[in-house]
Amino acid sequence: MTSTKSRALLFSGQGAQKIGMGADLCEKSPTACALYERADKQLGWSLSEISFRGPETALTETRVCQPALYTHGLAILAAFADHAGRPLRFEAAAGLSLGEYTAHATAGSFDFETGLKLVAERGRLMQEACNATVGTMITLLGATPEQAREIATACDVDVANLNCPGQIVLSGGKKEMEGVAEVAKAKGIRKVIPLNVAGAYHSRLMTGAAKELAPHLAQAAIVAPRVPVVANFTADLAGTPEQIRSTLEAQVCGSVRWEESIRRLISLGYTDFIECGPGGVLAGMLRRIDPAATCLSLESHADLVKHADALN
Repeated sequence: MTSTKSRALLFSGQGAQKIGMGADLCEKSPTACALYERADKQLGWSLSEISFRGPETALTETRVCQPALYTHGLAILAAFADHAGRPLRFEAAAGLSLGEYTAHATAGSFDFETGLKLVAERGRLMQEACNATVGTMITLLGATPEQAREIATACDVDVANLNCPGQIVLSGGKKEMEGVAEVAKAKGIRKVIPLNVAGAYHSRLMTGAAKELAPHLAQAAIVAPRVPVVANFTADLAGTPEQIRSTLEAQVCGSVRWEESIRRLISLGYTDFIECGPGGVLAGMLRRIDPAATCLSLESHADLVKHADALN
């Protein structure tokens, strides 16, 4: 990776979380540790304790997981700055679902506390929607977007994620989703994988959560980002406070157009990507989207040390 390329930061979404994330960042970086202390104080419960030690049942709760991933993504950048003595260079940002909030915080659309309040509300409202409905999600491997939409229409469910070539996620009521496998098989889809999730994210079953989140977005102090940020819902830049509010509201029950979002960044000249979050999931998707693009995954302090020279 070279400094001549335009660089975009990518931030993880729900499902990437793992027990222990952020613990070594907090141990090695005073600034990252201070970030977790601010999060604990604002939330009124110990995000750091659950992130660092679990239990897994608590960390995977939507209301916990979302602020945990948000804080972890920003803690990576804080720890890098402490280690390298300078901020990590980047010229654009994007995030998968929840990660879109981390991208906006990084780009200066809102400050850490404002973003934390929004993701905490988002997580709470989405968890309430999960509890009030009976929904699930299924991954289609080998399906085209057109096939996925046809299957969704036939089964009366929604296309939740268009992640990368050959990986699309459907979301909807459990009863309706029971017909997906049969319809997909008839269309020659090679594999259908049920997901172990609490509900039907990015579907019409989240409409109530989106509506209730809207007033919180309206009241939040949001400004134009310092660098381009691509929105999941439009797969295009969200550059004004109005666009940011509307796209963040819409993506709660709208499709995450991740493949198109990455292709939009590449079309703008961003071919050097840094994934900030656990698991390397986004780097794997990026390889499927464009093998010519480069991506480093940063999860731990050891990653920051290992890649410090490349991250100039």
